[in-house]
Amino acid sequence: MTMSESAGTRHQVFDVSVNMPSQTGGSKCYDDDGRLKRTGTVWTASAHIITAVIGSGVLSLAWATAQLGWVAGPTMLFLFSFVTYYTSSLLATCYRTGDPDTGKRNYTYMDAVRANLGGFKVKVCGAIQYMNLFGVAIGYTIAASISLMAIERSNCFHTKGDNSPCRVSSNPYMIAFGVVEIVFSQIPDFDQISWLSMLAAVMSFTYSSIGLGLGVAKVAENGKIRGSMTGISIGTVTGTTRVTETQKIWRSFQALGAIAFAYSYSLILIEIQDTIKSPPSEHKTMKKATLLSVIVTTIFYMFCGCFGYAAFGDLSPGNLLTGFGFFNPYWLLDIANAAIVIHLIGAYQVYCQPLFAFVEKTSSQYFPNSKFIAKEISIPIPGFNRSLKLNLFRLVWRTIFVIITTVISMLMPFFNDVVGILGAFGFWPLTVYFPVEMYIVQMRIPKWSPRWICLQILSMACLIISIAAGVGSFAGVVTDLKVYKPFKTSY
Repeated sequence: MTMSESAGTRHQVFDVSVNMPSQTGGSKCYDDDGRLKRTGTVWTASAHIITAVIGSGVLSLAWATAQLGWVAGPTMLFLFSFVTYYTSSLLATCYRTGDPDTGKRNYTYMDAVRANLGGFKVKVCGAIQYMNLFGVAIGYTIAASISLMAIERSNCFHTKGDNSPCRVSSNPYMIAFGVVEIVFSQIPDFDQISWLSMLAAVMSFTYSSIGLGLGVAKVAENGKIRGSMTGISIGTVTGTTRVTETQKIWRSFQALGAIAFAYSYSLILIEIQDTIKSPPSEHKTMKKATLLSVIVTTIFYMFCGCFGYAAFGDLSPGNLLTGFGFFNPYWLLDIANAAIVIHLIGAYQVYCQPLFAFVEKTSSQYFPNSKFIAKEISIPIPGFNRSLKLNLFRLVWRTIFVIITTVISMLMPFFNDVVGILGAFGFWPLTVYFPVEMYIVQMRIPKWSPRWICLQILSMACLIISIAAGVGSFAGVVTDLKVYKPFKTSY
């Protein structure tokens, strides 16, 4: 996220968003808002998006497809991809207020809502966006710990046999992940984590490809395609419970939340777009990056979800690479799960940077003379000609944030339920409602015109899906809490 001030070439996340007149004849060093030239391209934007999209959500798609069946499963995957691309294109148009090519820049999602909608909707948007980002940090911590545990269990199964209990606690791995995130969270803003996004994008392709390959191999080994047109059968035993008619309904709704979560990145789209250079216009580049990213992710999602379901049918695991439908080759599973962890380290930062920046910018506005908030301390790095810039407020606040998300993850480590809740909670307002409403204002679409009516129908349909997904996911949490003991989770 490029919230910066012109203090040399240094970026800081707490500068006030002010547009400055274009410099006469243009500038090689500064953009039209007086900030340092943005350097992002369609490829870096795509890397940011893929890092955010192909996260832990892809691993639950086989389970989601199993709940919905061969008809509804792939259909919902395609529909969610189309809605995500369409509404993201609407949102990209709103990066600049007024004219999409020359209007005032909006640096964050909330800036765009403030400029186009204003009033109470800004506060509602902010609350939803930052609660969702907070929830994503929790979900990624849980997912990373599960993958780390899977590596230990995979090696245990290899040594002691597939039928060994191999019980492993998630707590040490959540703490280890938290420590790593505390270190990486000190990176000031989006512009300085592009290398982390690139690495994370490569890792996402790595483990998705391994999951896909193992699914294809399992189908070939079985000699048939498992599953049914209507999804999981009533009476199927999963874990310690038997699926009832009511549970099948809840699980189907929860699957919608899981798919929605797998496509959720609109809440950081404006921040990603703010890294793109121009010309061409930022919204044109962003639309290309969005199309490319959604096509790539949808192909992966279809393959991973469908081949996972074809391999395991009603017994498809909640997490394809950690549910131990696969046992061998164990080293390949280790590589896949290590790739997941590396990817989630980067994705955690991509999602949390907007929240970090918001808190730091707001704090600097409330306490403009505070040295604790504004002062940067230079720490020399032995062997290098440059020093590390450390901000005490950033160090303390971001460390506390990571600790809180880690503790909550240890309290409620329900991967599928958390994924479903996050998808349901964030999909309609952030991916559909606000982009649609902002686009209507930006393009001055008349009320009750055919286009206005179509956009409202799309919004209402997605609202109904989000409500259903939320109900199903909360029902899943209630079921899990009946047999859960805090801080004692093991697999």
